[in-house]
Amino acid sequence: MDYICSKCGKKVSVSTRQARCSCGGLWKLDFTPPPFRPDGIDKSQWSQFRYRKYMALEDESWRELTLGEGMTPVVRMDGNVLLKMDYMMPTLSYKDRGAAVLMAHCKAAGVDYVVQDSSGNAGNSIAAYASRAGIPCEIFVPQGTSPKKIAMIRAHGAVCTVVPGNRDHCAAVCREKADREGLYYANHVYNPFFYEGTKTYIYEVMEQLGRIPEHLVIPVGNGTLFLGAVKALEHLLESGAIVSMPRILAVQSEKCDPLLKAAQEGSREPARVSPEPTLAEGIAIGVPMRGEEILEYAYKYHVQFIHAPEEKILEAREILAGKGIYCEHTTAANYAAYLEFCRQNGETRDCLITMCGAGLKSDH
Repeated sequence: MDYICSKCGKKVSVSTRQARCSCGGLWKLDFTPPPFRPDGIDKSQWSQFRYRKYMALEDESWRELTLGEGMTPVVRMDGNVLLKMDYMMPTLSYKDRGAAVLMAHCKAAGVDYVVQDSSGNAGNSIAAYASRAGIPCEIFVPQGTSPKKIAMIRAHGAVCTVVPGNRDHCAAVCREKADREGLYYANHVYNPFFYEGTKTYIYEVMEQLGRIPEHLVIPVGNGTLFLGAVKALEHLLESGAIVSMPRILAVQSEKCDPLLKAAQEGSREPARVSPEPTLAEGIAIGVPMRGEEILEYAYKYHVQFIHAPEEKILEAREILAGKGIYCEHTTAANYAAYLEFCRQNGETRDCLITMCGAGLKSDH
C-alpha cells in the first residue's frame, strides 16, 4: 500500500517514517475500497472493525489493539434531532475510531516510539492505543487543556508535555521535536490512516438506521471526523447505497473560524485568524493543516459552515444534560450551533448530531 502526496502526487510506501512529503504536501492513501454492501459487514465482530473490508488495513494488528471502539448508539433527542453517542468509547471520545487504526498501522510498520500533539482527546486516544501496542509515546498539549484529559494521558503511561500558548503553537513544538529527533509523528491530522477509523462513523449510522439522515452536524477544527465522514459518504454514494449526499452543517467556534471565513470569501485556503479563548477547545484550530482539502470537499458538496455562539455553549450543555446527555463543552457547541442555525433558518428536520466527547473530561 502507498501514500500519495496531496500536492505533487509522489508515491511512497506507507512504511515510510516521513510525516509528509519532501515538498510539504500531506499524504493521502492510495486505497479504493470495494463497493459497500451490507453483506460485507462482519457481524460477528462487535467493533468498528466489522467494516474492515472497507478500511485500509495492512494486517491483523488491529486484533491485538481493539478495545471495542465504535458501535455507539443513536438516540432520539426530539422529533427533529438524533444524537450519535460517540463519547461512549474506551477513552470517552470519538477519536478512538482513528487512533485504533493509526496505532495498528504503527504496530504493523514496526514503529518503536511516537509523538503527537492534541487538545486532549486525540492525545488520550493515542496514549491508550500506544499502550496497548507496547509503543512508548509523548503527547504535547496546549496550556489550558483540561487537567482530567492530562491525567488520563499520563495514566496510560505516556509522557504528557504541556506547552505554553495556543493549540497551533503546541503543534509546531511537537513537529519540531519529531523532525529534530527523527521520531514518528503519529498525528491524527497528518496521518491518513486515522481517517480510515473515522469513516466508520458513517458506516455505523448506515447500518443502524438503514439510511443517512438529511442533515449531519459535524464539528470542524482539524477536520478529522469531517474528512472521514465525507470519504465514507462518497463511498456510499459511489456504491449506490445512498442516492444523494446529506446536507452537512460544519461547526466552527465563533472565536476561531478560519474555514468559515474562507467559505464566506470563496477562498480555497483557510483564512488567517487570531484564535481567542473558547469553551470549544477541541475545534480551536487557527491553522488547520488539511484546510485546503476540507474546503475542496465543502465546495464540492455544498457544505455550510456555521458558528457555535460562545455565549450559548453552556446553555446548550445544560439542555443536553437535562435529557440525560452529559457532554464536554466542544460537543455542546455542536448543539448550540444547531439551535442557532434553526433560529436563523427555521425548523431543521432529520438531523444527526455527534456527541463526540464525555462531560467529565472538560469539567474545569
